[in-house]
Amino acid sequence: MSQNLEASSRQNKPIKAMILAAGRGNRLRPITDTTPKPLVPLCGKPLIEYHIEKLAQLGVKEVVINHAWLGEKIEQTLGDGSRWGLKIIYSAEPEGGLETAGGIINALPLLEEAPFLLINGDVYCEQSFTVLLNQAKQIQSEWQTDDPQARLGHLLLVPSPEHNQKGDFGLSATQQVIAEGEYTFAGLSVLSPALFKGMQVDFIRLAPILRQAMQEGRISGELEQGLWSDIGTIERLQATELLVCPKQ
Repeated sequence: MSQNLEASSRQNKPIKAMILAAGRGNRLRPITDTTPKPLVPLCGKPLIEYHIEKLAQLGVKEVVINHAWLGEKIEQTLGDGSRWGLKIIYSAEPEGGLETAGGIINALPLLEEAPFLLINGDVYCEQSFTVLLNQAKQIQSEWQTDDPQARLGHLLLVPSPEHNQKGDFGLSATQQVIAEGEYTFAGLSVLSPALFKGMQVDFIRLAPILRQAMQEGRISGELEQGLWSDIGTIERLQATELLVCPKQ
């Protein structure tokens, strides 16, 4: 009975989102010496604001943003989220950050029980987040049934760019993500808090956790087309600007 009540509680929770914003951005220096990576402007707008706008349009009401390097500037720039009609909650990390999974685990008390959208703060994409919201609701329903094989996540993959030709993951005919393959993880996903069950806050990478869940057949995914860019270097930033806002 208690398990059913817990599952019902999960189902009734609204879908939240987390934007990863704790990276130092060494390859974007000297810009990131004084500007946190997610606030690096693309066509005059901070990268992270493109994501916040999309989440607000979807009706997401709470967004958790983690930060470490120059985190106070992120809070000062974005505020409480009211100008987008949502609430921003910040999850501060120690200097140097906690790596991706460590940052998520640290923020789990803010994210609560329901599956959540996870967005890398340093990517630009034209992809809609609607597919992520729909998948989050579906995964939430799966957990409601107490299915022992309920999915632990859903990843959006993109054709591998030149700087990552080896790829990150593959995709099976049944839309399950496999641990190696020709596609690049877009940094856009839905994850269930159950993926991190029993894990303590520490410096932990996400990829090994995902690969373990993939071996269990519990991570689905899909290939997305359209403009996507990992703004990891000044050259990529400049190349993306030429596509997004070409000079007249």
